[in-house]
This record gives sequence, structure tokens and C-alpha cells, in this order.
Amino acid sequence: MRRRELLAALGTAPALLGGCAPRDRPPLAGAWVGAHADRGHLLREAGTRERLLRAAREAQARRTGTLIVGGGVSGLACARRLAQAGRDFALLELEDEAGGNARGHRMGGFGCPLGAHYLPTPGPQAPEVAQLLEELGASRRQAGRTVYEERYLCHSPQERLYFEGQWHEGLLPPTDSARTRTQYQRFGQAVARAQALGFAMPSHRAPWSAEHAALDAQPFARWLDAQGLDDPALRWYLDYCCRDDYGAGAGTVSAWAGLHYFASRHGFHGGESRTGDEEREAVLTWPEGNAWLTGHMARPLGDRLQAGRLVLQVAQGRHQVEVLAWNASTQTGERWLGQQLVMATPLFIAARVLDEAPAALREAVALQPHAPWLVANLQLAAPLLDRSGASLSWDNVIYGSEQLGYVDAGHQRLDPTPGPTVLTAYWALPVSQRGELLTGSWDAWARRVLAPLQAVHPDLPDKLQRMDLMRWGHAMSIPVPGLRGSAALQALQQPHGRLQFAHSDLAAYSVFEEAYIAGWRAAGHLLGDKA
Repeated sequence: MRRRELLAALGTAPALLGGCAPRDRPPLAGAWVGAHADRGHLLREAGTRERLLRAAREAQARRTGTLIVGGGVSGLACARRLAQAGRDFALLELEDEAGGNARGHRMGGFGCPLGAHYLPTPGPQAPEVAQLLEELGASRRQAGRTVYEERYLCHSPQERLYFEGQWHEGLLPPTDSARTRTQYQRFGQAVARAQALGFAMPSHRAPWSAEHAALDAQPFARWLDAQGLDDPALRWYLDYCCRDDYGAGAGTVSAWAGLHYFASRHGFHGGESRTGDEEREAVLTWPEGNAWLTGHMARPLGDRLQAGRLVLQVAQGRHQVEVLAWNASTQTGERWLGQQLVMATPLFIAARVLDEAPAALREAVALQPHAPWLVANLQLAAPLLDRSGASLSWDNVIYGSEQLGYVDAGHQRLDPTPGPTVLTAYWALPVSQRGELLTGSWDAWARRVLAPLQAVHPDLPDKLQRMDLMRWGHAMSIPVPGLRGSAALQALQQPHGRLQFAHSDLAAYSVFEEAYIAGWRAAGHLLGDKA
């Protein structure tokens, strides 16, 4: 099936849900899962918010040393370091389970991700992440080097691409064109030059020069045009990489971000001698994705983790900070007092709840868009039949699709026998579709998820038992031109009185390493470590 045929199939794929299903196939079951959008949206309802605030102001004060608002990766990292130091703190989290966009789900006895699903093995610039992995038992030191647990390293085959009617190893489109191969090589040379210029993960541990600023000032697509890198296969691949890591394409993210994707990690190897699995370095993954990490970080916190709390207002006083919150489970207001405050939320949330937001925060929020995402978990009664080519991999991508592909949550099983599994499909949506994602029905979005998958896997409807959907209205910061180098983001990385910010938003994009080290650094400031 070539691309033209694939697109035709998408337009004619039969409906699979409700009354449109064949008579011998029951309607597909499923639901929205994983988040309470209605809780957060109470902040936008002025009358309701004021009523909840009155209840919180009347509550008896609860005191602690440090208040952490937000239980995503940054908040958990901050809490973990404070706990190891024996400090008194409380972490307030909106959802019933901590983890942010690294939470997980279960279907049919299988763990599966609701968001982030892998972690590259950390490089030398991220020793804090390496230490975490060792403490959690995912790695160990042996003869002076780090050895990762085989069960957590992504099993082979790792990646494949559905291209021109069959599956191919790796995600870079295969080619017989000398021109395309030349452009692959030229882009690889450009990435090598960027690596010499200096890129790191986390990004604040790399230099920031006039060359970096020039890259940050322009869209990645414009930079590629200026380099004469216009091959359709290369441009599709680079656009896919940007959508996968940043939630927006090469025409939206900065050239700094587009190069950072490769230069801070694995480079780019597009030569003829390269195989698909060499396109990326080793990654760690679990059936439930990065929820394995956040779950291990959250469990030791005990009742210091206060889940189901909607933070309504935060005020920084001369001698203490005050946080007014709403307990969703008891439907009561709460008033918290502490000596220090760490705002480990997306910056636009911090701006909404802080009584007096710093000017830098308002400036950063005005610059920083966030991408909406849809994550679909599909429970299968049996393995799907594959078309010709590479076999089922951990990561499976369809060339030309607006979706990002799917991962196999059962890929890390030690039992190689094919059987029931869960596929997790990802879709980074345009910002303009955020409202539609929030208000659209489950069945309508389920149909849209299924169409491109069924075109490649015609037996999918007969084996699909359930589909649970997770909608992220603001899944991640999009590193648009000018954001990474903005003075506002730089200013927010320093303490503001009793207040500190700790979130991947400070890096202009969202990955585990940035989020974890942001929380770790915030705790370090509280403990007197200014590094």
C-alpha cells in the first residue's frame, strides 16, 4: 500500500463504534481516563473559585517547613531530595495520583502509559538522573562503569516505519535516491557541527553563545530551507521528531530545538551503512512507561504527598507563605502555611494562582504555548497480523500520518510468546484543537484514532476489546523561536524571596531529565546547595 492508497483507506475506513459496528461485533468499550480537567478549570470560574477560597480561608492552618505545589516529575524530585535530607515538607497535587505527564494506567492486567514512555540512558551532564536510576535498581556500578538492568533496556526490535506498503527497521525513511542520501549525510554533518558548538541534556549545562541565540531566533523549517535541506523524506522525518519531542512541527519550533533533539543526545546517522536501531541510543522503558519512575519516587513520601488538592491561591508573606487549597475528596477547604514554597507546576498555572506573580513569570507565560496531546490505550485480545517487512517493534510509526504511531506495552515481557497486549497510540494535536479535544466525545476521538491504524492493520477491529483515552490539554511546552533564550526564563531559575520555580517549562520543552533536575536543583537551594 503506497501513501496514496493509505490516504484513500483512511477516508473509507468503516466506522467501528456503537450502532455502526457489524452485527456480530459488540460496540467498542472505553472511556476518558487519567485526569480531572474539571478540577483545574474551577480556577477559571470566578464565582466558584471565590466560594472555595472563602472555605479555605476559614480552615484551621496546617504548618510545614516547605510547601511544594505540583506532583509531576519536578515536584517529586524536589520532595525526594528534601526527604533524603530529613526536611519537613508537604506536596500538594491536583490529581489523585502523582506523576504529571508521566503517569500510567492498567488494562486487561497490563500496565500501559498515559504519557511519557521512555528515558534515554543519561549522559555525563545528568548525574542526578543516573543516581536516581541506581537508587531505584534500574542500574548498578560494575568495574567502574554503569550497567543497566536488561529487563528495563528496550528490547529489540526497537523501532520500525510503515513506508510504501511495508514495515522497515528504524524510523528514517529508506531510500534508493542518491539525492536523499546526500541530504541525510549533510544534515548529519550539520548536527556534528552543532555538537561541537555545545548542546547538553539538561540544556542549561551547555554554553549559550551568539550562535545558539541565532538558532533560537528562527523556526527550524526556515533554517533547513537556508541550508538547502528540502528532501521530502528528510523533512518528514525531522518534522516527525519535532512533533514527537515537542508537540509541534519543524515550522513551529526553533532551529535550536530542532538541532537540540539530535545534538544533545545521539547525533544523526543517515549514511548507507547505518541501520535503524543505530538512529537512537539505548533507552529504558517499562510497560507503564515513565510511571515506573514516578511511582517509585512517590511511594516513599507517604502522607507528605497530599493528592486531590486544587491549589486556589498562593501568597508570599514576610515571614511565611500561605497556600489556600480545596480537598476534592472531602470537599473542604484547606489552609497551609510554610517557610518556603516551590511552584512545581506549569508556569501558566503558577501565574494563575500566585497572589503577586513576578514580572518575569508573566513575560514567560506570554511567550510559551503548550501542546495538547491525545494518548490512546488499545487493549487487544490477540496479536495483530503484520504486513510484510520488519516485525512488531516497541515503537511503530506510519509514514505520512498526522498521528505519531504506537508503542507496544507488552514489548518488555520476558515471555516471547505472542498473546494479548495493549498498544499505546500518541497524537500531538495543533494548539487550535485544544477546545475540540476537551469538548469532543469519546467515541468521536476513538474513531479518529482508529482510522490510520486500521488502514495498516485491517484485523484490528476484530481483536480490539477496549480503548481508553487520555487527553492532555497542556501536555508540554513548545520551544518556539525566542523562548529558550528569553531573559524571563533565565530569571525564573533563581529564587524569588521564599518562592522558587521548578518545572520543565523553565527549559522551554518537556523531558524527564529537565524536569527531574529542575526539582533537584530547587531542593538544593533550600538545603544551601547553590550549584
